[in-house]
Amino acid sequence: MKRRLPPLNALHTFEAAARLGKMIAAAEELSVTPGAVSRQVRQLELSLGVDLFEGPKNKPQLTVAARELLPELTAALDQIEAAVSRVRDTATGTLDVSCFSTFTVKWLIPRLFDFNTTYPEIKIRLSSPVHGTDPGRDRYDVMITAEQGVVGEQKNTVRLFPERLGVVLSPTLSARIQLTDLGSIFRHPLLHTKTRPDAWANWGDAIGHQATAPAGLEYEHYYFTLEAAIAGLGICVAPWHLVADDIRLGRLVAPFGFRPSRYVYVAKRSAQQSKKLDLFCAWLACQAEQDDLLGPAWG
Repeated sequence: MKRRLPPLNALHTFEAAARLGKMIAAAEELSVTPGAVSRQVRQLELSLGVDLFEGPKNKPQLTVAARELLPELTAALDQIEAAVSRVRDTATGTLDVSCFSTFTVKWLIPRLFDFNTTYPEIKIRLSSPVHGTDPGRDRYDVMITAEQGVVGEQKNTVRLFPERLGVVLSPTLSARIQLTDLGSIFRHPLLHTKTRPDAWANWGDAIGHQATAPAGLEYEHYYFTLEAAIAGLGICVAPWHLVADDIRLGRLVAPFGFRPSRYVYVAKRSAQQSKKLDLFCAWLACQAEQDDLLGPAWG
């Protein structure tokens, strides 16, 4: 029997737009223009004879028909994707990996040479998360993120390492101001980050020191803050895994060591079975274990 289906490309495009909630986000995921997304959605509407979006163009809302269609369409596309993956599953191809920008720059990229050398047929495509930490929703193969509390065994989750926080500054600044105790830190310029405004409070909790950090220079991203610390502009709180290489190279010092925070870094993988995904997650776990073995002094 001939199937009476709308164009598959139009269905695929609508599913992305409806799932992500924005035409622009769907265009980014599908590597097309927002105009192309709109045209495909309109084609599907004409094929079905119903409207799928309503409201202003800059903030469209799903219609009743669209809300009814979306969950079953997503499930159907997931089944197609899983079936295709099983047929062509090999240790080759591309993995989409999402993680925080600073983690990517300071930890993951410096270690990727080892992965690329070991598995030259697997390409890693990196990006920063937009919608949180759901690899199924955001169509990533792996999302590296931080979770609060003790992370036990979870399905499709690889535990990497606990976060350890410490005060860091440049050797030049350290020699000039000569920090003698924890209280002396707050008499000098402190650096803050918009994406983690609670860093100083987290560190205070970790060491049992409840003093309020005074205002200071604030940067948009953590890697800006770390570079400012390296340049001698002030003192910042940083996780060990983001500054370990800088400390080994003598670009930063941590006079009071590092203490565990409330966070644990994990890699959340998609539920699809994939040899290349298995290899990458095993490699991540190995790299994280090596970092733990070379871990920081506790101070």
